[in-house]
Amino acid sequence: MKVLLNKIIRGLISIIGLILGFALSSALMSNTVITQFLKMQAGGVKIMLAYVIITLLGGVIFYFISPFIIKAVEKLTQFIEGAMQKMPINDILLGGSGLIIGLIIANLFANPLYNIPYNIGTIIALIFNIVLGSIGANIAIKRKEEIYNFFSFFKKNGGKQKGAKGEHRVQPKVLDTSVIIDGRIFDICQTDFVEGPLIIPGFILEELRHIADSSDALKRNRGRRGLDVLNKIQKELDIPVEIVEKDFKDIEEVDSKLLKLAQTLGGKVVTNDYNLNKVAEFQGVDVLNINELANAVKPVVLPGEEMIVQVIKDGKENGQGVAYLDDGTMIVVDGGRKFIGETIEVVVTSVLQTAAGRMIFAKPKNQVERAV
Repeated sequence: MKVLLNKIIRGLISIIGLILGFALSSALMSNTVITQFLKMQAGGVKIMLAYVIITLLGGVIFYFISPFIIKAVEKLTQFIEGAMQKMPINDILLGGSGLIIGLIIANLFANPLYNIPYNIGTIIALIFNIVLGSIGANIAIKRKEEIYNFFSFFKKNGGKQKGAKGEHRVQPKVLDTSVIIDGRIFDICQTDFVEGPLIIPGFILEELRHIADSSDALKRNRGRRGLDVLNKIQKELDIPVEIVEKDFKDIEEVDSKLLKLAQTLGGKVVTNDYNLNKVAEFQGVDVLNINELANAVKPVVLPGEEMIVQVIKDGKENGQGVAYLDDGTMIVVDGGRKFIGETIEVVVTSVLQTAAGRMIFAKPKNQVERAV
């Protein structure tokens, strides 16, 4: 089939060569000096012969270079197709719309330029079209959120109910392995803080199965917990859940596949992985980090506040003790090593907040009172 198609394309390219050869011969014959010379030699016979030779020459040349033209077009097509696959469909549609608007504006301004002689106006108009078309496409893609909000505003004012389903665009949430095993995503979805659909990639499901079949007991338990959480998400949540089997054979790492899928779907990645979070930010993929959410909703602790804690182990520095709040926040108690195993009152001296979590520094209350 491909061989037949190539033959047809070569035939079409040869016909184009014949047409261009005829056009070239017509342009040459319009030259008075060449025409008079041929007439002097053998009248109109040589003129007709020149037409035929140049036309056939154009066809033959294009026939022989057609394989190179076909290969070049195939490579260009593969390049464009690869670039298009990396872009979400929403970006492609918005970019195409921006390109069309840019070309319309360019042609409105470029019309007077065609009157400039010596084809200079045509060249300027062409540059105008390329520049404004590119600007239109880039603006449409970079301002996509504002465009969505703009049209959502008109939809709301068009008489649609505010709570109607499908009124505004909801980005799909792509779950990674860590957040499924963690399990808190199920509780968050139950509170309706996360809008669906939830996307579970097929390669993430496969990774969970491998972990659940691991010979290591800890890994096996984690994998089975992840599968149990998935079952609960599918059966007990009202949010739509979709398993996407799309895979990227040219990408080996699961995290890279996850980011590529999120880009393709125009969605957000839900994760607990700090490193994946940073890579996603670098690649321009939106991320919902459950740990960041947990840190954000923790009670605010200010320096000078008092609390009762149990010192359970010694810290890294000499004399330090370590305690924990009920939510898992670490408290480093300066001079708390001698109180290990005891419940004491402490005074908060400082709070360190990072993307990885929060750490509270405190001193025993009796030490603070003695210092005062």
